[in-house]
Amino acid sequence: MQERVHAPRIRGVGTAVPTTSYSQRELLDEFKITDPRIRSVFLNSAIERRGLSLPPLDADGIRQTESQGALLRKHVTNGLAMGRRAAEACLADAGATLSDVRYLCCVSSTGFITPGFSALLIKELGISVHCSRLDVVGMGCNAGLNALTAVSGWAASRPGELALMICIEACSAAYVFDGTMRSSVVNSLFGDGAAAVAVMSGGDAPAGPRLLRFASCIIPEAVDAMRYDWDDDQGKFSFYLDQDVPYVVGAHAGLALEKLLDGSQLRRTDISHWVIHSGGKKVVDSVRANLGLSRHDVRHTTGVLRDHGNLSSGSFLFSYQRLLAERRAEPGDYGVLMTMGPGSTIEMALVAW
Repeated sequence: MQERVHAPRIRGVGTAVPTTSYSQRELLDEFKITDPRIRSVFLNSAIERRGLSLPPLDADGIRQTESQGALLRKHVTNGLAMGRRAAEACLADAGATLSDVRYLCCVSSTGFITPGFSALLIKELGISVHCSRLDVVGMGCNAGLNALTAVSGWAASRPGELALMICIEACSAAYVFDGTMRSSVVNSLFGDGAAAVAVMSGGDAPAGPRLLRFASCIIPEAVDAMRYDWDDDQGKFSFYLDQDVPYVVGAHAGLALEKLLDGSQLRRTDISHWVIHSGGKKVVDSVRANLGLSRHDVRHTTGVLRDHGNLSSGSFLFSYQRLLAERRAEPGDYGVLMTMGPGSTIEMALVAW
């Protein structure tokens, strides 16, 4: 494959989670859930712990019901705290400072605010008021790669200038506790977290992999399979996941990969590293089966799921960070980044070290 020598590179990555975390069993006890079906969903999720900010306790020791306004405040407060820590960790990893940031892209699907996180973080962090910015809101778990496409394009056109993307997901601000199986499946899965990645083209400093190309595959017939929309009964926004999501995503994973590699002269067997969104046990198993991947190939994906749950748009960056920590990626290696989400949509990126 003829590589784009001047393609943007990932220069650094950083992550952050809440200071409070809970095991699945602790969460069942906190909300006094005794229904064996719901307990089974939690305890067979392949998740051990998740960082969450739970509703406050009332005088009787029962978790209070939070209004949409309270949830939105949690989205902003917790999101800013995690986003700041992720950004600072990322810039330290990249050997850069806040004054180096020329483009800021913030991604979130767990709340809706105007002005968005990009404006709030520019004020919070003291980034230049002339920094270009973009907010990607409401796209879901796939949004990290949708945004990275835009960030990569910006960086490619401005060699030597640093772009920073921050995925901020306070999933605690998007929960509904109504005792139904629908909400319980969601409540068993998502955790809070933020992840940041620094991207730049040009420059002489040592850096990470080049972002070579991106590909999308939307499945219109499954547009309602994953949703975050208004629940009239609860008076707040609520997640919805169809039980067939794993199979729909898995069945189209090969098509998405084919589009990504088309014209590259690469085959699936040429890919050394797989960084896949930790969407849930069944989703990961379905993708693995359909792409012919081993458990070793998805070790970071399943490790992030185990330790943090589904972190929505930033999950893949948590996995990428673990891959880097192994120090196994070598010059000449190729990798695939993959996210999945509402649409239903599969997003992929091809990277090369």
